[in-house]
Amino acid sequence: MQALQAHQHIRDVNTRYHDVAAATYDEKWGIDFGEVGQGQVLGKVRKLLTPGQTGPFQHALEIGAGTGYFSLNLMRSGLIEELTCTDVSGGMLEVLAGNARRLELEPVTTVQADAESLPFPDASFDLVIGHAVLHHLPDLERAFGEFQRVLRPGGRILFAGEPSLLGDRIARAPKRAALLAAPLWRRALRLRAAAPHQHEAGHEGDLALEGEVDIHAFRPADLERLAASAGFNDVTVRGEELLANWFGWFNRGLEATAQPETIPTWWRRYAFHGYLLLQRLDSRALEPRLPPDVFYNLLLSARSARDS
Repeated sequence: MQALQAHQHIRDVNTRYHDVAAATYDEKWGIDFGEVGQGQVLGKVRKLLTPGQTGPFQHALEIGAGTGYFSLNLMRSGLIEELTCTDVSGGMLEVLAGNARRLELEPVTTVQADAESLPFPDASFDLVIGHAVLHHLPDLERAFGEFQRVLRPGGRILFAGEPSLLGDRIARAPKRAALLAAPLWRRALRLRAAAPHQHEAGHEGDLALEGEVDIHAFRPADLERLAASAGFNDVTVRGEELLANWFGWFNRGLEATAQPETIPTWWRRYAFHGYLLLQRLDSRALEPRLPPDVFYNLLLSARSARDS
């Protein structure tokens, strides 16, 4: 009973926070549905699948779809033909539906649902995907069982953006460094400090739940075990982003201390293009040589072993 109550609390917190965050989510995280965004998501997929495995997939299901960054970019690139998106947050799904209309993507269906109890028949999808979602789910074993159930025989799961336990610990160093450097940085750029966040009751108070929505960080073996226990084959776990992650968190930490409208455009371009440059360096030089554990993000791919 206590476990069920704890799981429901986690779902409630995630719903409340993401409902309120939805309106400004794309702006906050720099969500892009153009050439850059498509390149980012396709790069993740290509790290996990061989050229012969890269679709197109007829019907895909996204878990914790948010505003559609992962799935809508994959659909625009031609990897997905038909898309169903789920999330516990109705607010996020409203923004996603608006993004799909603006991008003239169809058919895209949105369904508010828990990952641990998917409202779909068995063998409904060719592909189950997610980006930065597994670390929010309270009952991972049950969720992976649902992924297996709704996949057709031979279907695949693809998950990206999951925090590595060691990589997350390493990333604390640039975050702390940013806090120490922030006053000098603001003074040098003549920026106004951000106003202290007021954690009030109601919707504004729900934004203060951001620190409670992330409940897992993973070792590669954790993701391998979850997939194998649910009956998946061909399990692959890779790591991505090391230098890019340190650079990105340091700059984001600085920017969080200043009023956004005072940060100059040239700084934002430097931060963005510097991140992309280091991301390419990570991909070409470090990811093939270092163990997945040390990277900030983990990527998971596996194939359904269900009988037809």
